[in-house]
Amino acid sequence: MKNILKSLLIALCFLISLGINSQDLFLHCGKIIDTKNGEVLTNKTIIVSGDKIIAIEDGFSFPKSEGYQIIDLKSKTVLPGLIDMHVHLEGETGPNRYLEPFTLNDADVAFNAAEIANRTLMAGFTTVRDLGGSGVNVSLRNAINRGKIIGPRIYTAEKALGTTGGHADPTNGVKKELMGDPGPKDGVVNGIDDARKAVRQRYKNGADWIKITATGGVLSVAKSGKNPQFTEEEIKAIVDTAKDYGMFVAAHAHGDDGMQRAIRAGVLTIEHGTLMSLETMNLMKQYDAYLVPTITAGKYVTEKAKIPNFYPAIIVPKALEIGPKIQEMFGKAYTQGVNIAFGTDAGVFPHGENGKEFGYMVEAGMPPMAAIQSATITNAKVLQIENELGQLSAGFLADIIAVDEDPIQNIQTLENVVFVMKNGVIYKN
Repeated sequence: MKNILKSLLIALCFLISLGINSQDLFLHCGKIIDTKNGEVLTNKTIIVSGDKIIAIEDGFSFPKSEGYQIIDLKSKTVLPGLIDMHVHLEGETGPNRYLEPFTLNDADVAFNAAEIANRTLMAGFTTVRDLGGSGVNVSLRNAINRGKIIGPRIYTAEKALGTTGGHADPTNGVKKELMGDPGPKDGVVNGIDDARKAVRQRYKNGADWIKITATGGVLSVAKSGKNPQFTEEEIKAIVDTAKDYGMFVAAHAHGDDGMQRAIRAGVLTIEHGTLMSLETMNLMKQYDAYLVPTITAGKYVTEKAKIPNFYPAIIVPKALEIGPKIQEMFGKAYTQGVNIAFGTDAGVFPHGENGKEFGYMVEAGMPPMAAIQSATITNAKVLQIENELGQLSAGFLADIIAVDEDPIQNIQTLENVVFVMKNGVIYKN
């Protein structure tokens, strides 16, 4: 009897060490995208306990006792939760977008953002980097982390930093009586001291990242979409101060000169990169920076700029010039060996359509597996969570999605995600 009890105790301790309990889920997967090794695996079982993957077994395993849940994904292809490195969760571009700062309260923005966050998660994006809003994005992140609302895991830059009259100046285009003279507290920088103070203010406000607008932009109510808007010294002050506070810097940039200043100053990611030259591509590789291409946004603004009154008149020529060039630039950058981090600029186009980016990347010459890896293991590395997310492996967080077809054969299937799990919780099945 003592030997039997001893054997039962050893077995129980072994099960506890594996983390197996009555809440475990057994996912029977027809195909799995192994993002770490760039392979497609067949007929596997992913065992999830709590918020983590505890094992991946060959074949379709079944629990040895009752009280477990079997999830049948045998006809699906299963992937890690996707990561979008460039979204704006507080709203969406449209004909009324330029009136909303005068008509929406923060509470309105927050309710809109909650719906958008839900939509983003249901599209299979379990983690996002929000690159600029009013600051509601910080509260949104916190509410999701506390389980109050449903949405992706958020890394936010809070309010993007710009220069007076630059792409992130919140008073561009308004009447002079309303312009005032926004400064570092409002995310507007003029000089090195301002640069340091603006970063520290973002830290105080709860930001995870810093975003700067190194050049003009398409959708701001200002003339140029590509001129450099920070000095290299200002960007260096931002990067150094961000480093002191444990943050990295992303740089919106369309024009080549502004990109080069940002790269030399030490930013980690270049957003858009539309007019990037071969010289700048080589600089990207030298400094180990990442390009976040946002092709979908470029195509969307090009299409909508042709519709009368969709955008203010000052924006239309910029959209028609910049938008069509992003995909071609991306293809060249990938061929040249530039690091690619998946990002869409969702908010410039409707949220939830983030998956379209994959098709555009493949169309430009990137293999489907490489495109998927850019949205999983690469982005996890950039966010410094590569030991938690980005692959389906034992010990990693259980962020798991599924699609109807094999995306290596049909990349567009990623536009219709049919199963979503985040932190071991099923949100879509």
